[in-house]
Amino acid sequence: MLNKNRSYPICVPRSITNKAVTTYLLALVVTNLVFMNYALDAVWWIFGIVEVLTFFIMTNYLSRHWSVDTFQPKRFAKNIFWSAFLIRVSYVLITYWFNILQTGDAFGYENADPMFYDQIGHDGAQWLSDGNWNLLDCFRQYYGLGSGRRHAVAFSDTGFPIFVSIVYWLSGNGDFSIFALRLMNCLLGAWTVLLMYRLSQRHFGESTARVVAVLCVLMPNLIYYCGTGLKEVLMVFLTVFFIERADHLMQERSFTIMPTLGLIAIAFYLFMIRNVLAITLILALLTALILSSQRVVKWGKRVALIGLSFCFLSIMIFQNTEIMREAQSIVEEGGSGQKENMEWRSTRKNADRIGNTFAKYAGAAVFAPMIFTIPFPTMVETPEQEVQKMIHGGNFCKNVMSFFTIMALFILLFRGEWRAHVLPLAILCGYLIVLVFSRFAQSERFHQPVLCFELMFAAYAISRIRERKIYMTWYSIWLGVMFLAAILWNWFKLAGREMV
Repeated sequence: MLNKNRSYPICVPRSITNKAVTTYLLALVVTNLVFMNYALDAVWWIFGIVEVLTFFIMTNYLSRHWSVDTFQPKRFAKNIFWSAFLIRVSYVLITYWFNILQTGDAFGYENADPMFYDQIGHDGAQWLSDGNWNLLDCFRQYYGLGSGRRHAVAFSDTGFPIFVSIVYWLSGNGDFSIFALRLMNCLLGAWTVLLMYRLSQRHFGESTARVVAVLCVLMPNLIYYCGTGLKEVLMVFLTVFFIERADHLMQERSFTIMPTLGLIAIAFYLFMIRNVLAITLILALLTALILSSQRVVKWGKRVALIGLSFCFLSIMIFQNTEIMREAQSIVEEGGSGQKENMEWRSTRKNADRIGNTFAKYAGAAVFAPMIFTIPFPTMVETPEQEVQKMIHGGNFCKNVMSFFTIMALFILLFRGEWRAHVLPLAILCGYLIVLVFSRFAQSERFHQPVLCFELMFAAYAISRIRERKIYMTWYSIWLGVMFLAAILWNWFKLAGREMV
C-alpha cells in the first residue's frame, strides 16, 4: 500500500527539469529554422521561454526549498497561497498593459467572449444598483432570443455573467471593474492551489502534496486565464472545490447535512456555467461512491450519498429542459458533431480564420491516444492564432507533465492502489473521455477543468521516479517524442493552410 508518511522529502529533480528545458529550446530553434519563412515573432519567443524556464526551474527550486524539512504545513500553506496570488497579480499587470499596447484595449486577442461578458457585467451591475437582484431572470429576458441583443443567454451560461456583475457592482462599475475582475481571478487561482494541496495531502501525503501545490502555483496555463475576462478560472476553482469537498465528505466518519448541502450548491452553480462538466462531476462522485473501498467510505454514508446524488442529478436534468436537451444531444450525436465541426474547420475561409484542410481527418480515434497530452505548442507564425502562440510554452509544459500523469495511472493500476483515489481518477478520466468525443478535444481552453488533477497525479509519479531506473529512460524517450511532435505539429498547421 501507498506509504503517505515518507521519511524523506520529495522534490522535482534537476534531471527532469533540465532535460525538459533543453528539449523545449531545441524544438523552438529547430522548428523556426526549418520553417524560417514563418519564424515566430520575438515577442512570442519571450513569452514561451519565460513560461518554460519559470515553470521547470522554479518547480525544482521551490519543491526543494519548501520541502517537509523546511516549513510546517501551516506556514507552507501561507507561502503557496501568497506566492500563487502575487505571481498571478504580476502576470495580470504585465498582460493588461501588453494587451493595450498590442491591440488597443484590455481584452487582448480573441476578445469576443470577454467583451460580451464585460458588456453583460456592466448591465448586471447597473441592475443591482437599481435594486433589481433577480439577475438570472434579467439575463434570460433582456438578452433572450428576439430581444435584439447579440447573444441569447442560456441557463448554462448565466453563472459567470452573474459573477461578473457582482464583481463590477462591488468595484464601482467603472473602468477599474475590468481590473477588479482579474484580481478576483488571482484570488480564486490562489485558492485553487490551496484546495489542491489539501486534496493531495489526503491522497498522497504531505511531501507529494507540496510538489502538487508548487506545480499548480507555476503552471503557465493556469496563470494565463487570470489575465482574461473568461470563465475558466472560476470554472476550475469550482471544479476543484467540488472534488475537494466531496472527497472530504466521503472520508469523514459521519454523514453531515451542511457540508452535503454545500456540495449540492457548488454543483448547482456549475450547472449555470457548463452543463457537461457539472454532469461529469456528479457521475464521477457516483462512480467513486460505488467503487471506493470500504476503508475510504462506509456503506451507510455511501448509500445516503448515492441516493442524494442520483436525486439531484435527476431533478436537474428532468426539471430543466435546456439541460435535458444538451444531455440528449451528447448521447445522440456521439462523434457526429465532432466530425461536422472538423469538416467545417477544414473548409472555412474568412477574414478571421483560415481553415486547415487536414482537420477533417481528426476525430475521436486520433484524439483518444493523445488526450492527456494535447494541444502541442504553436511555434510558427500562423494567422489569427496569437493566443496559441502566447501560451505555447505552457502547452509544452503540459506535454511534458502528461508523461508523469500517464505513468501515475499505470502505477496505480498495476499496484492495485487505484481504489484509494477513485474520485480524482473518475473526474480526470471521465471528463477527458467526454472531451475526446466533443468538438473541442484539441482546444486548450476545454482542458482547463482537469489540468490540476493531471498535475496531482504527475506529482505522484515524480515521487516514484527514483524507484526504477527505467522510468527515467522512458522519460527521455518521451521528450524525444515531444521534440518530434512539436516539429510535426507546426508542419501540420502550415501545410494544412497551404503555407508550405
